[in-house]
Amino acid sequence: MGSSLVTSSFGGETPSTNEASARDPLSIPPEVKASIRILLVDDERTLRESCASVLQSDGFSVTLAGRGEEALDLVKQRRFDIILVDLYMSGVPGLQILKEALAAHPDTIVVVMTGNPSVTTSIEALRAGAWDYLPKPFSATHLQVLIGRASHAVRGNREADRLRQQILKQGSQDLGPAIIGISPLFRKAVELARKVAPTDASVFITGESGTGKEVIAQFVHQHSRRARKALVPLNCAALPEPLLESEMFGHRKGSFTGADRDKPGLLEVANGGTMFLDELSEMPMSLQAKLLRVIQDGVVRRVGSESQDAQVDVRFISATNRDPQQAVASGLLRGDLYYRLRVVPVTLPPLRKRLEDIPLLANHFLIHSWARHRDVPGHPPKLTEASIAFLRSRPWRGNVRELQNVIEHVAVLAEPDQLIEPNDIPIYDEQSEPTGSASSSFISVSDEPYHPAKDRIIAQFEQEYLTRLVARAGGNMSKAARLASVDRTTLYRLMDKHNLLRGEGSGRTE
Repeated sequence: MGSSLVTSSFGGETPSTNEASARDPLSIPPEVKASIRILLVDDERTLRESCASVLQSDGFSVTLAGRGEEALDLVKQRRFDIILVDLYMSGVPGLQILKEALAAHPDTIVVVMTGNPSVTTSIEALRAGAWDYLPKPFSATHLQVLIGRASHAVRGNREADRLRQQILKQGSQDLGPAIIGISPLFRKAVELARKVAPTDASVFITGESGTGKEVIAQFVHQHSRRARKALVPLNCAALPEPLLESEMFGHRKGSFTGADRDKPGLLEVANGGTMFLDELSEMPMSLQAKLLRVIQDGVVRRVGSESQDAQVDVRFISATNRDPQQAVASGLLRGDLYYRLRVVPVTLPPLRKRLEDIPLLANHFLIHSWARHRDVPGHPPKLTEASIAFLRSRPWRGNVRELQNVIEHVAVLAEPDQLIEPNDIPIYDEQSEPTGSASSSFISVSDEPYHPAKDRIIAQFEQEYLTRLVARAGGNMSKAARLASVDRTTLYRLMDKHNLLRGEGSGRTE
């Protein structure tokens, strides 16, 4: 109620679409913005129209309501993705609109506005399901940033729903490689893989363990002109040198004890197709030299053979979880082999740098695992917002593979239609151990100078505190800031410092 609730940022000319897009920290595509339906409810006409002007210039579809009764009718008639509603209005109060909107469509994002903010009202609204809290007066930029974050959540929910429906339709059948993600770094890697796939160029994939290097290799092969032939994987770290040589190059009868027949190697099996050399930097140097000869001449000589045994045409996709440049410098990887295989390098980001993908991946794994472990896959469980926030707060040292295993554990133990809460998610992490974890951080203190030891222990405390804080607040950053008695700017800075919320609301894509 009352006038002049919005700062002068709304005055003057409405910002252009390009200017608004430049300030959009989440870079929502224009076609996605146009599809997002926003309902703005406030009994002050000036504020209502000013907000609508800013949002419409950014490309959103906005519906206005000046009375609570009108808003309730609209909510019953149509589904809105985002609702901004003033808490204090004559007639129907904003809290009632919030509750009825969520009762009709639980996935709707509701942001409450008020010119009389208080801890009591904010807690009441958040407990009723509000997504965030917007105190008046607020600037145009503040509004744009908040709607940008909300739009990003809408986009993620839509993608999760699409995946859920797709997996339910396909049941427990094999879905093939799951290329799931909307984060800029991941999409850049996928786009590069898509472009190189139709060629015969060698691809070199780098990334931490569990980031999905084999999935990208499968993607490249399935979209290549060799897709009808075999994709032959070989883990170079899984076998001792003699056995690895025999597996890769094959052997002649009598070449070693137990070689009772001629055996073709995997290079011959991959002829006309693709060979995936996983953990290439773990291959012994003697075998790297032999492999280089195959790449250069296409000639395979089996173990125990003194002549050419086969001529092969193989496309190579290689991968390592090491820094390949360091592996070359340290003598673990031949430089000439590396540069022959590194025609097109693809780098996969760790999961901690693609937090916006965690809801998509978690929902995908949940529904897929649910369908795979049950004869009747209907009525799957669902992750709550608090669970998603908890998952986003974890370090995921095992990356996507670790997340998949954790979610499969949840799916195996869940009941139909169960709402999965943070306490239902098993997280095995040394920092989560209730006994000994605090004292263990001091074990090596005597081996460190005072200031580095102090900084390390403070960093451990901050990370653990923030993780539990965000989970307790159900992912709502305004609520988390209030619980911690700090402002949101400080909270975002700390989250960003520990890579717990990197990318959201900052425009960074590193």
